[in-house]
Amino acid sequence: MQGALSGIPSDKFWLAVDELVATSDVVIDRPQGSRHPRITEAIYPVDYGYLVGTTGGDRAGIDVWMGSVRPAAVTGVVCTVDSRKRDAEVKILLGCTPDQEGEILAFLNKGLMAAVLVRAPAPSATP
Repeated sequence: MQGALSGIPSDKFWLAVDELVATSDVVIDRPQGSRHPRITEAIYPVDYGYLVGTTGGDRAGIDVWMGSVRPAAVTGVVCTVDSRKRDAEVKILLGCTPDQEGEILAFLNKGLMAAVLVRAPAPSATP
């Protein structure tokens, strides 16, 4: 599958994300149901954390949302823009169901933040 504008196969992107996840430890520092440390009315709908030893757009570890599906394969990414903080990030979704993806988008699309979901292609069936 080709990238929309670049002509680069999008499979390369998803293989790189898979490799990054496979070679990193995941730390969940904001479990489902916990409150955001500064925005106390914001309650995390799904476990949220980061990949150890990586660097995201905010110069901290790459953010991950950990859903309920196991094994927790990459199911997509969420691209966010926060006009208040003047930053943009890519957050990796691991093992998220479509309902959890919707809850994550609802959580992120508030205030001055905007988010879009890019789903990973379904794994190929093996013969």
